[in-house]
Amino acid sequence: MPPPRRRAPADPPRPELVGLYLTELATPQPRDGRSGRTGTGRDPAGGGLSVASIERRLCGVTWGCTQRGHRLDRVDRHIATVLAGIRRRHARPPVRKDAVSADDIRAMIATLPHDLRGLRDRAMLLLRFAGRLRRSEITGLDCHRDDIEADSGDGAGTGWTLIVPEGLLVTLRGKTGWREVAIGRGAAEATCPVAALETWLRFARIDRGPLFRRIPRDGARVLPARLSAQHVALLVKRTAEAAGLRADLPEAERRALFSGHSLRAGLASHAEAPEAHVQKHLGHASVEMTRRYQRRRDRFRVNLTKAAGL
Repeated sequence: MPPPRRRAPADPPRPELVGLYLTELATPQPRDGRSGRTGTGRDPAGGGLSVASIERRLCGVTWGCTQRGHRLDRVDRHIATVLAGIRRRHARPPVRKDAVSADDIRAMIATLPHDLRGLRDRAMLLLRFAGRLRRSEITGLDCHRDDIEADSGDGAGTGWTLIVPEGLLVTLRGKTGWREVAIGRGAAEATCPVAALETWLRFARIDRGPLFRRIPRDGARVLPARLSAQHVALLVKRTAEAAGLRADLPEAERRALFSGHSLRAGLASHAEAPEAHVQKHLGHASVEMTRRYQRRRDRFRVNLTKAAGL
């Protein structure tokens, strides 16, 4: 059951009021006697929102204030102290998705058919793995730079592609500006991300506009509408399940292990390359962020216990 309204003035919001709002978000709510459900986004056991969800709500409040010409001081003690207390008491360890390897990707794309939908999904999986692209980045790609400038603003315009003899150049709009990702051609035609993209574009007859588009149920044609980012997350889960990855686990646990993030972590974990090159390819500002994605990183390569004489 959503929390009741407090009938407090919301414009402009006072830091004291925002602090109370954050506290209520973190407070366990009673279940709805009729449905047994809690408020949207809350813990199924009746707990409050997660720390990440609360921080997103605070970002939304701050953005709304900015749009109305107000300034919300997030370092005010009524906000910062409450948020720090919520982090200490309610923060849970991060849930890390399994990183897929090159063998896993081969098994996943082997489950796809060779129709239009299969060609599209195969190219998306291979490009995401090789380029470590986010869901919104790959679905927001256009064929050419001019397509972005003429975009109507439907949540797209994240970047464009350029196919060259050596591979694929992807130009992306990031948090800190534009960056370029170079995706080389693979050793085998069947698993080459660039070849998969070329095949998709050729059979879909796409030379302008969105790179990855929707396909109707009959699968006979390609629609002009851009594919949603949600499709990418469902695609990873569906193909991982069909390929039998982690078949030793129950079905529910296996589904929870894989998501779109599995492909982002896959390249960082399995690429045999210097850490600096991996960091640059992933577009991370710090090496610490890159190491969060490296599931197989040797954390004991330098043993300080032995170095200290023990």
